[in-house]
Amino acid sequence: MSGTTLSQFFLALALVLGCAKLFGWLARLVGQPRVVGEICAGLLASPMVLSPDLVAVVLPGEVKPLLSAVADIGLAAFMFAAGYELDLSMLYRRATGSLGLLIGSILCPLALGAAVALLLADQYAPANRTAFVLFVALAMSVTALPVLVRILSDRGLNGRPVGNLALGAAAVGDLTAWVCLAGVVAYAGGSGQVRVLLLPLYLVLLVVARPLLRSAVRASLRRDRAGAGLVSAVFLGLMLSCAVTEWLGIHFIFGALAFGAVMPRKEMEELRGSVPRSMRQIGRLMLPPYFVLAGMNVDLSAVGVSAVAVIALVICTAMVSKIGGAYAGARISGIGHAEALPTALLMNTRGLTEIVIVAVALDAGIIDRSFYSVMVIMAIATTAMTGPLLTLCTKAPEDSAPAPVVGERAKKH
Repeated sequence: MSGTTLSQFFLALALVLGCAKLFGWLARLVGQPRVVGEICAGLLASPMVLSPDLVAVVLPGEVKPLLSAVADIGLAAFMFAAGYELDLSMLYRRATGSLGLLIGSILCPLALGAAVALLLADQYAPANRTAFVLFVALAMSVTALPVLVRILSDRGLNGRPVGNLALGAAAVGDLTAWVCLAGVVAYAGGSGQVRVLLLPLYLVLLVVARPLLRSAVRASLRRDRAGAGLVSAVFLGLMLSCAVTEWLGIHFIFGALAFGAVMPRKEMEELRGSVPRSMRQIGRLMLPPYFVLAGMNVDLSAVGVSAVAVIALVICTAMVSKIGGAYAGARISGIGHAEALPTALLMNTRGLTEIVIVAVALDAGIIDRSFYSVMVIMAIATTAMTGPLLTLCTKAPEDSAPAPVVGERAKKH
């Protein structure tokens, strides 16, 4: 690698990080999640705004693979943190208390998404029609748990009935989506993906490794309660887990998610340095290039009337199926309108989870670049609408008394 290429890489990385930071800050100013601004920063370098010749000057072709490598490391660290936050015992407790909400928020988007995919498959499915339909159905059911957590925190809804219901359903829905996506990606790989048959063995090894990880954390606690040396060991394990899943023919994000999910939580929380916090910081620093590159791949420069109609159809389907399904499921479970509606609106947040999923589908050849662009626009639109719609239908938390939980209502009646 020449010195010129390295110089261009560092300049491009500084430009990408700077633009992502600036647009993320601007997004926060107008009440939007930071990821919306980061994706919009990438849209500035897309063919819709800049000519290919100008993009080649700003981000030379030999630099993009290097930026992509940095982005992938950030994505792996982010997915590790997301897996660590998926406490299975918490998922079970919250899911059983809002089963109708969970079922409605998954099944309705799956059904309507599949119906829309069947209409669009002839135009947008690159090769495998079945994989395309399965993916679109799955993509409609996604809720971005990390973005949802940030919205709840910003609005003071953490620990309140609405926040608890949305978090529980979104956590279980996210876990279901990742598992199903792994299956779709493996299926789209064709008959040559024989290695995927070793996936159960990999999962068993992860479960067996959990006691070893617990012992390693305890040993680190005895030596140094800050756990400084443990960060590098965890990062090494993360990279190995990502490498194994890629070798199996499944995207590395599943390896990162699974490795984070098996980390011992009780012992980890005793570390003052907090290894998960360090991994989140790595992800927060290195992930913006991922979303900038994702935005650069969006190309609607040659959009016609039919493409606009497809975008409108996909956005309407995503919103109606997710909000309507979650609301109906919540009401059937006995949750009152005052809680069911804002919870359903929160479930419509797709954010960065959707971006990651559609990028995986593009890499796997499940969708083409045109439909990738449509799905990115849908992800931005549904995420950006969440805050304003929530403001319209609810009062500020400090202006209203906490609503009783469903169980307390049942006891009164």
